Amino acid sequence: MPKKNFIPKNEARWVSARLKYRLTHAQIQMARELGMDPDEFSKFADREQQRWKLPLPQFIEDQYFKRFNQQQPDIVKSIEQVVLERRKKEEARKAKKAERDGQNPAS
Repeated sequence: MPKKNFIPKNEARWVSARLKYRLTHAQIQMARELGMDPDEFSKFADREQQRWKLPLPQFIEDQYFKRFNQQQPDIVKSIEQVVLERRKKEEARKAKKAERDGQNPAS
């Protein structure tokens, strides 16, 4: 059984990117919906020598607006909430399957 607050590696990358680039939960959700890769954020992040680049948070918001014509998602969920909901859904599915298998024994 996994630990209570365990976050899979795939989602842990997003958490570390959120901390490293100081992004909000909404900006991380926007980046996920855009299909961005958190390991490649360094390409989009501005540096002192590249003043023409937008800061990463503004870049994500700009791209999200261009694609979805919205300022931000309607419902904002953190990575931790997404993982918790996915885990609860999986546990409910397993419980339902176990109940179904218990009622119909294989002959």
